[in-house]
Amino acid sequence: MVKGRVHSLETFGTVDGPGIRFVLFMQGCLMKCQYCHNPDTWNLDGGKVMELEEVLAEIEPYLSYYRSSGGGLTVSGGEPTLQAPFVRELFKAVKDRWNLNTTLDSNGFNEPNKIHELLEVTDLVLLDIKHINNEKHKKLTGVSNERTLHTAQWLSDNGRKMWIRHVFVPGINDAEEDLIALGEFIGTLKGVEKFEILPYHQMGIYKWEALGRIYPLDGVPSPTEEEVERAYRLIEQGRRQVSCV
Repeated sequence: MVKGRVHSLETFGTVDGPGIRFVLFMQGCLMKCQYCHNPDTWNLDGGKVMELEEVLAEIEPYLSYYRSSGGGLTVSGGEPTLQAPFVRELFKAVKDRWNLNTTLDSNGFNEPNKIHELLEVTDLVLLDIKHINNEKHKKLTGVSNERTLHTAQWLSDNGRKMWIRHVFVPGINDAEEDLIALGEFIGTLKGVEKFEILPYHQMGIYKWEALGRIYPLDGVPSPTEEEVERAYRLIEQGRRQVSCV
């Protein structure tokens, strides 16, 4: 019996892929992002163990909403690729039974060759690029960005659809050269249907406190609309520079 460790679920998600979506948040993550609003997902042994049929039973009552809106199933986390066999079987099941769109929300840390069978049944990847500068990425997440960028390149080379997402934090990843470099990298990729800046927020601080952890970005404000617009502008500048070469 296929089982997975699940952190939580959402039945009417509207921001994690097209249309209205069932969003399943898996337990476990190997990145330790300083701004993470769900640090309770980090523990690989936490969450609730669920069988495949239990998850499918949660999805089924809302099928009409997902179908009529062009939505489907998004599996997020934590980092869902750490439980790739379970997610693959779930994606395969919702395709075989209901022909639902399948979307994977990932930080790209798991190498594509290790999750190839999962990607075969994935319609769209929401790829989070935390920081384009490797050293700054290590400081922000605790790990290198090499695997994430390699995943992006693999998706591009293999004709896969993706949305690139970037959590924007004042003082962390707002340097002009980094934003332009991010745009240049995105400009080299094929299959990028959408790019989104996700403005940093502090709504998860209480979870850090509940876990007895010190929140590393205490006092860092959310970006203003002007700062977000500037970031979009610089990233687009980087993309245009590549397209003109």
